[in-house]
Amino acid sequence: MSTASQATASQATASFCFAVNVTPKEGILDPQGRAVEQSLPHLGVSGVGAIRVGRRVELTVEAADEAAARAVVERLAGELLSNPLIEQYGIELIGGASSTGSGR
Repeated sequence: MSTASQATASQATASFCFAVNVTPKEGILDPQGRAVEQSLPHLGVSGVGAIRVGRRVELTVEAADEAAARAVVERLAGELLSNPLIEQYGIELIGGASSTGSGR
């Protein structure tokens, strides 16, 4: 193993858990949200509106620190998990898990 590989292998990393919440952008048609909103009166629910239906993706990233892990999640959210033309996303840290060291 090269010196660079040994240095990388011996660096401690931590697991960071994130959630990426993806929803339609404002002004984009949201048929699921509209269907939910139209069902509310049938359930006897009033005073609820502006419903937007999206999706939530949870993932764990191994990285040296939270900033590095968040950078990976930002890239995934912007390039893979959402369509930037019609969707917006928010990222939330849901847990910093245990630290690990590669003792190889």
